[in-house]
Amino acid sequence: MDRDEELLRGRVYDTDDDHPGPLPHRDYAELIGGPLDGLLLDITGWTAEEIQTGVALMTDLGQFGPGGRALYDPRPGERIRWDWSGDTP
Repeated sequence: MDRDEELLRGRVYDTDDDHPGPLPHRDYAELIGGPLDGLLLDITGWTAEEIQTGVALMTDLGQFGPGGRALYDPRPGERIRWDWSGDTP
């Protein structure tokens, strides 16, 4: 694991640098694989349908660089582990 990967682990996607970690009483999904591997996604208040749909998260780290998105879907039977399924422009 390189230094950039170490810095991302345990951080919450799309949070500011002053408050990068998870907060109590919030629900998070761990992103597995791909450019956002190890980040947590705050899914507090999401409906079951929204969770089942998965997400396309903006990232500069993916195959398409700035403006690209990384696709993550919940692992079957697990609400809190989401697997990377590819990148999109």
